[in-house]
Amino acid sequence: MSPIGSLKRLISASDIARIALGWGAFGALLLAHPLLTAPVPAPLLVIALTIIVAVILICAFGVVKQAEALAHRLGDPYGSLVLTLSIVLIEVILISAVMLGPGEHATIARDSVMAVSMIILNLVIGLALLLGGIRHRGMAHNRTGTSAYLAMLVVLTALAFALPALIGQDGAYTSAQSIPVVILTVLLYGFFLFRQMGAQAADFTEVDERVVRRTSSSADAGEHSIRDTLRVHRTEVIVRLAVLVVTVIPIVLLSHDMAALLDDGLGRLGAPTALAGVLIAAIVFLPESITAIRAALGGEIQRVVNLCHGALVSTVGLTIPAVLVIGMLTDQTVILAEAPADLMLLGVTLLLSLTTFAAKRVTAMHGATHLAVFAVYVLVLFR
Repeated sequence: MSPIGSLKRLISASDIARIALGWGAFGALLLAHPLLTAPVPAPLLVIALTIIVAVILICAFGVVKQAEALAHRLGDPYGSLVLTLSIVLIEVILISAVMLGPGEHATIARDSVMAVSMIILNLVIGLALLLGGIRHRGMAHNRTGTSAYLAMLVVLTALAFALPALIGQDGAYTSAQSIPVVILTVLLYGFFLFRQMGAQAADFTEVDERVVRRTSSSADAGEHSIRDTLRVHRTEVIVRLAVLVVTVIPIVLLSHDMAALLDDGLGRLGAPTALAGVLIAAIVFLPESITAIRAALGGEIQRVVNLCHGALVSTVGLTIPAVLVIGMLTDQTVILAEAPADLMLLGVTLLLSLTTFAAKRVTAMHGATHLAVFAVYVLVLFR
């Protein structure tokens, strides 16, 4: 088959339409920026937010399509890692760009990562376990891989949110403290990725017999090594990865550009400004959330774990070193220490996650408890 024929087979008209829609909406938002920065009439504000959310949803399903195709071709953990790193890296770049821009942004990393933590560990995982548990009853996960994720999260979140409150100054690490924290975080995260993609890759694969039987006959990753798969299907992997990235970038850009509109709208409603950060974080990780819930409905609970826990490990492991380095280079204060109520909820969330995934099979009851914690987190936002 010719290169053009291969591209036509891999990239459909709907893929091109989604890319055009996403980037077109972002371009239109840039052009309309002067109108949207002035006091915006309520009807225009609602229309703008509705259009942006609709575009993000349409693009999100395009990202999910490519992510699922890559996951099928590469197998886990590689397929899930592609989607996770694509979104997280863009998010880290945007947070870094905000810090390098004008104004004070001392708490942007803390607020963003905390919102992502609560959304992923409680809302997304809670929905996935609830819906997947109702459909499949108990779902078996790979406890070795899941334990590795949770061990990383306990250490990384403690370094990010708890330790600076105890040894830092006004909730921020000093420069002398930041350097070893950055080095330790980067080394630990790098070693985790090295093992996950290498010698311990099997610890992050599905173990539920129902899923293994269904996929064993068709999964490439089960028949060939990842190197063989990349060699044989290199063109498909590169094209789908490029389409995924080009589709996901407008989602993240639109999400952050709509922050001012959300702040304005929530301010008029009297809602707390922190709620805007939660909504933006939920939208940024929408493609991953949809993919995780679809995987849970298919009984692929280890893929849910790889997507959700993997996303949070990458978010903390990349964001915290990045903002600490920027803070040292630009002489900015980076406040990471969380408020007592948020620290308590984070601790409860991690303890609940350890309890949930210590079980051989996770169920809908586990999902309900995670959703309850997320409801409490929303309640705390309005304190």
